[in-house]
Amino acid sequence: MLYVLGDIHGQTAALDRALGLIEADGGADAPLIFLGDYVDRGPDSRGVLDRLIAGRDAQRPWRFLLGNHDRMFLRFVTEARNHDPRVLSGKGWLHPALGGNATLASYLPRDAFDHPEGGGIDTLARSGLDPLPDPHRDALVAAACEAVPQRHLDFVAGLATMIEDGPNLFVHAGIRPGVPLPEQAEDDLIWIRDGFLDHDGDYGRLVIHGHTALERPTHFGNRIDLDGGAGYGRPLVPALFDGNGWFTLHDDGRRPLTPP
Repeated sequence: MLYVLGDIHGQTAALDRALGLIEADGGADAPLIFLGDYVDRGPDSRGVLDRLIAGRDAQRPWRFLLGNHDRMFLRFVTEARNHDPRVLSGKGWLHPALGGNATLASYLPRDAFDHPEGGGIDTLARSGLDPLPDPHRDALVAAACEAVPQRHLDFVAGLATMIEDGPNLFVHAGIRPGVPLPEQAEDDLIWIRDGFLDHDGDYGRLVIHGHTALERPTHFGNRIDLDGGAGYGRPLVPALFDGNGWFTLHDDGRRPLTPP
C-alpha cells in the first residue's frame, strides 16, 4: 500500500484532514509520498513545513519531492531571487498569483516590514509586492533570514526531484518525453507542462504528478495528476496505490481512480 498527496500550498487544515483520512485507511505508519509545493498561496506555509518535518523526524515512512514553489521560496531566502525564468508572465514570487507574499506573511511578525502602500505584513499578505524594488527586496530578505528556521531551509534544500517505486514514477510536474530518467532536467521535473501534458505515449511507468491544478485528481492513462487545487481552496484529496490499482480517499471511503 502506498499513499500520495498532491500540492498542499500552505493549507494546514486541508493537510490535517488528508492525513486523518490516510491514517483511518492505512494506519499511523502508512507509507506516504508528498509531491511538492508545500508553500505559497495558502495562509500557513510555515505550519505545513512544521508538520512535514515533524513527521520525518518521528521516522514516519514519508518521502518528499521538491516543487517549483518550494524552490522559489528557498531561492528568495538564500539567494534574494524573486524571479524564475520559467514564469513567462514575468511575475515575481511576491506577486499574489504566485503566493510568496502569503508564505512570508506566515513567518514574519506584523511589524517586520513597512509596505510601500502602507501597513506592514498584513498588506503584504493581501496585496503582495510586484514589482519588487531592490531596497524592499533587501529588507524582506533580511527579515526572512531572521525569521525562517534553518531546519525549514535545510528540509527544502534536501528534497528529491524524482522517486521511482515499482510500476510508478513520482515527480512534481512531469518529465520530458524521450529523455532518459537520469538525464531529466530539474527545471522540467518541477515546471514542465508543454510537451508533457499533451503527450499520450507510454512512459514505461505510470507518472504520478501534481503542479497543474485541476478540479479533482484525474487519471489520464499514462499519468495521474493529483493537484486538485488545494492552493485555490479546493479539497486536498489523498490517493493510494494498493498494488493493483489507484483510488482516492474521501469521508465515505475509497473511490476508484481510473482513466476515462
